Amino acid sequence: MYTATARDVIRRDLFGPAPDPRDRPYRFVIRLALIVFGLFGFRFDVRGSEHVPASGGAIICSNHVSFFDFTFLGLGALPQHRLVRFMAKSAVFGHWFAGPFMRAMRHIPVDRKAGAAAFESAVRGLKDGEVIGVFPEATISRSFTVKDLKAGAARMAIDAGVPVIPAAVWGGQRVATKGHKVQFRRHVPVTVILGEPLVAEPGEKVQSLLRRTKAAMEALLDEAQRSYPETPDGPDDRWWLPAHLGGTAPRPEDVAAHDAVDAAGKRAKAARGGSVARVRGMLTRR
Repeated sequence: MYTATARDVIRRDLFGPAPDPRDRPYRFVIRLALIVFGLFGFRFDVRGSEHVPASGGAIICSNHVSFFDFTFLGLGALPQHRLVRFMAKSAVFGHWFAGPFMRAMRHIPVDRKAGAAAFESAVRGLKDGEVIGVFPEATISRSFTVKDLKAGAARMAIDAGVPVIPAAVWGGQRVATKGHKVQFRRHVPVTVILGEPLVAEPGEKVQSLLRRTKAAMEALLDEAQRSYPETPDGPDDRWWLPAHLGGTAPRPEDVAAHDAVDAAGKRAKAARGGSVARVRGMLTRR
């Protein structure tokens, strides 16, 4: 077990004996994040770091419950002196503040309308020995359970011939998550668990590896939730627990139904927008 502390900020060996000079911006951001974590008194419990390979490519696949999950998940690779390149929405890279940092840390932008470039970039990175971080649910789970996974991570693992490292993060939703106001709590415990690597069997199909990945993520999340050192303060504080553990978070089936309606609405809006554009084009040509 590795417990991340603010003292890590000044550790000279935090990134290994000979860190890559190109990663100076990334190392700076990590040390800055550790200072912030120390100021807020986050209590980190990181388990299974030994499953991250000391060298060579790997994909870390984690559940997603808070806006800060990628910073927490990155701590899991630090004991092995690895930096995780996360796949993130391309909009983040266009942000005036976050964008330059994301590019300097060599994270991978994902354009959902044209994801082939991100996929190819990730596969190249994996073959070059990078550790890629993926949240295969594609968005934060408001039920705080593992949603259906996108197949991209499993496909990348098979194409690049690298293992999938299932992971779970828990606790960050108490600070900042989808559908709730940011709450600047102090001394919040955050659990990060990395599981044993999953290696695709000879001839194994994407969906088979995807099912194994989801099952492993669910088991790790259940372990993180049930071993979490704190419980809700009262009835009004049960919102950050999933329904099956007595919390008031929406049930997975309710979230799925809401997401389906929301997606249908977005498709209809896009279709209307396309129709308007076609009419405008016809009028312009006349």
